[in-house]
Amino acid sequence: MLNQKVRILIVEDDPDMAELISDLVEAEGWMPSCASSAEEAEQMLARERVHLILVDHNLPGISGRTFAQRLRAGSHASIGIVMVTAAGSATERVLGLETAADDYVVKPFEPIELTARIKAVLRRTIPSFRVEKESDREHEANALRLGDWAVDLAARRAICLADRSRTLTSAEFALLEILAETPNRPVSRAHILDRLGAETDRFIDRNVDVLVLRLRRKIERNPDLPQHIQTRRGKGYVLHTDDAEMQP
Repeated sequence: MLNQKVRILIVEDDPDMAELISDLVEAEGWMPSCASSAEEAEQMLARERVHLILVDHNLPGISGRTFAQRLRAGSHASIGIVMVTAAGSATERVLGLETAADDYVVKPFEPIELTARIKAVLRRTIPSFRVEKESDREHEANALRLGDWAVDLAARRAICLADRSRTLTSAEFALLEILAETPNRPVSRAHILDRLGAETDRFIDRNVDVLVLRLRRKIERNPDLPQHIQTRRGKGYVLHTDDAEMQP
């Protein structure tokens, strides 16, 4: 990947914002292309290879959220997706838990934040993409082991050793990171919500449960009988690593 240009599709209906993001992408040495709607983006994807898509949530016609879900359900399921959302509502702040995107950034954003999130998604979605100099083997040596997964919290990387094409979304990794801070001890939903920066109402609380289910489907060999991410009734969730003694 270092010998190949990273191609990024920017789906944004505001011409000024599209130009700004395009300039940031070019400054990193990547190759941008722009679409003003989901429909136009779909036409471009049919004829161009793209490594990552930056998509505005509030698009005319097909919304950015629906567009991302279409990508995940179709032939472009492996492409990295970063959702760009408007600031303000609680719904916008938890889009990373609810959409098919790998990550999201809130307008107005700092350029360094946007490029950092793009790099993080590229590291997760393209095995050959490297930003840091450390090798996978060095990361794995310092990693937590969860079945087929090696999780390096310091490097913020999760690698499925059995299938390196499998990745975690930013929201899934954030949940895993929170649970891993106190392994073998229950973490309450309220604490998870606080760390994720969401508002603690019932709607958001249910989203945490959904996020746990999504993470289990990727981490656990049998999600119906989880060994690593277990529920403690009335207390929350607890993470067990491979070398930890499982508790009933």
